[in-house]
Amino acid sequence: MNREAADRIIMAGSIFGNKGVDEDGAIASDGLIHDGALVVRGGRIVWVGQRADMAPEFRHLPVSDYGSRLITPSLIDCHTHLIYGGNRAREFEMRLNGASYEDVARAGGGILASVNATRAASASELLESALNRFDQMAGEGVGRIEVKSGYGLDLETELKMLRVARQLGRERPVHVHVTYLGAHAVPPEFAGRAGDYVDFVCTEVLPQIAREGLADAVDGFCETIGFDVALMERVFVTAHELGLPVKLHAEQLSNCGGAALAARFGALSADHLEYLDADGVAAMAESGTVAVLLPGAFYTIRETRVPPVDLLRAAGVPMALATDCNPGSSPMGSILLAMNMGCTLFGLTSLEALDGVTRHGAHALGLDETVGAIAPGARADLCVWNVSDPVELSYQFGFRPLHQRIFGGCDV
Repeated sequence: MNREAADRIIMAGSIFGNKGVDEDGAIASDGLIHDGALVVRGGRIVWVGQRADMAPEFRHLPVSDYGSRLITPSLIDCHTHLIYGGNRAREFEMRLNGASYEDVARAGGGILASVNATRAASASELLESALNRFDQMAGEGVGRIEVKSGYGLDLETELKMLRVARQLGRERPVHVHVTYLGAHAVPPEFAGRAGDYVDFVCTEVLPQIAREGLADAVDGFCETIGFDVALMERVFVTAHELGLPVKLHAEQLSNCGGAALAARFGALSADHLEYLDADGVAAMAESGTVAVLLPGAFYTIRETRVPPVDLLRAAGVPMALATDCNPGSSPMGSILLAMNMGCTLFGLTSLEALDGVTRHGAHALGLDETVGAIAPGARADLCVWNVSDPVELSYQFGFRPLHQRIFGGCDV
């Protein structure tokens, strides 16, 4: 969307600038600048600090003063399945009656149920439903989102999903990162022939996606009900040959060695990680692969084993948080609830949760240090909140504390 940002000064009671951003020490140990101000020119931040320290050269600019409110970077949801047809409410009922996630999948539900509905839906229907979901997310401050395919599993529908994902970014003020998730499940026409399906993904689908520039990354589901390490390695080799970075659903239901595989290929992220072990943590730490924690899925499928947050923290592995918005295992569109769950279910601190949906969410998408932060050179993608303390963003749920979202310096 084309928007022209006006140069201005933005002031607030506090600005969450992320730790270590400001070299002159204006940012406190909790990442906050009190009585803060930032200067926007050409849609980018050119200065941030305490308002009393602002250089005279900026003082002629118009001022937007948000009083005692908090400003943070715009939030990032770095793992979603936002585009799909139908819903899977009946599976929710099955799980309430004792069926496991694996039981549902083996009974013909799960991902394949969404495949059938998505194949039957038109591109316009998929776009309309995705826009409705995104609008709810934007109301909680999301301005950058990753959207996966993976509910088509044939060439035509996967291309349709990827094109709809690209269109989403033209319809709304949002940065959309598109991920091809062909290795999500084995489609019915390849039943019992997972290897043949991976051949199809690698020789027919991935090359066309790369030629058309429809995806920014390649993902897969490495699990006993998904694809084993050997099959995922074939997908990753092809992705690398085509110049596409990789990421992986790993160690969600069992320890299959997916995180170590992801690390070996320098993956942007390994996601879920409930069954991650110490060796997997060490591999991720060495490669710089981000851990994306998805408490919505943990909650929905009633998992009991939590990701090894203490090990990840001790090893210095960045931890992002995301909704995993999808019709089955995480029918959740609230990034603020994901933050709360990350704290209450997984043991993150409130500032770790906020880092998880700002700078570490950016790292999980392969973006540089200026994304997900408030710093000189960064785009002015911001949220103004009706709170004064970052802790409040994780503390409450079911509320809408967003006062204003700013996209490239423009109010939206």
